[in-house]
Amino acid sequence: MYDLIPVVVLATAILADWRFGDLPNSLHPVVAMGNWIAWTRRQVLKSQNRRNRFVGGLASLLLGIVVLAGIGWSLERLTRETPFVIAVLIQAAVLKCTFSIRSLGAASNSVASALHNSDLTLARQQLAYHLVSRDTSQLDESSIAAAAVESVAENTSDSFIAPLIYFVIAGLPGALVYRYVNTCDAMLGYRTPELEWLGKSAARTDDFLNLIPSRVTAMLMLIVGPASKTMHGCSINRSAAISIWLRDCRLTASPNAGHPMSAAAGLLGVVLEKHDHYRLGQGQSLPTVASIDAVNSLLYRTANAGSFLAITWLLFGPSLIRGSLYP
Repeated sequence: MYDLIPVVVLATAILADWRFGDLPNSLHPVVAMGNWIAWTRRQVLKSQNRRNRFVGGLASLLLGIVVLAGIGWSLERLTRETPFVIAVLIQAAVLKCTFSIRSLGAASNSVASALHNSDLTLARQQLAYHLVSRDTSQLDESSIAAAAVESVAENTSDSFIAPLIYFVIAGLPGALVYRYVNTCDAMLGYRTPELEWLGKSAARTDDFLNLIPSRVTAMLMLIVGPASKTMHGCSINRSAAISIWLRDCRLTASPNAGHPMSAAAGLLGVVLEKHDHYRLGQGQSLPTVASIDAVNSLLYRTANAGSFLAITWLLFGPSLIRGSLYP
């Protein structure tokens, strides 16, 4: 029965996310990760030396990886000595904290709701609070919609598909380590004079860990997106979307973010542009509030497909591998 723990843990964590969303910040482990990273940032930035900042950032990254991998491994080992239901509940509670779909959808819906009510000020505030780190004070409706679509598309990978993949590969240690590295990158991985050397190791590690998930996410989007001819008024053209993905996926500074974003741009038939950084989907329409509704549908479709594939692999993948190794 205990061989089924990963399957039931994953299914339980996914259902918990759909039903309950995220824990309060005061109880959320990712907030604790963020507090540790913020403390490290304050300490390391006391030095003006680039080498010290790089070494400090690397040491913080490696220490967090070792600690969280150890926590994940220990939980898996210790709960094997507990009743099945308790083992599942403990592991699922921890795994749930490494991903979020309901909260991501709710965040983008808050932006869409403000735009539906023609309240640009509130839409900018919601966008800045929930989804992006850029200045939103001067964005018009189309730019707000574009930023929301970009964030949802990118976070479909970062906030769900990637931790899913690393749980399948390496269990709780894999999911926890991925979430820590991604949080480090989100807080430190900027090319500013202050953070460039401090966050360089986190940014490069995050780039490496997301090489496969970002491309898997884009392909899943392209598979599930054309399930209907329209999504919230956005026409779906799979062949055009594939062309735009292949053409524009490398236009972003990140080697990974451009994959889900360009796939989404192609599927929704819109241009996604961050001024002086990239322009994805050149030649298509400007995004509207309907584009946010459509990308949310794409988020849920992609999450469902990823969940199905992950659970299927956990059920049948190991036996297939054993069968191929020992015919």
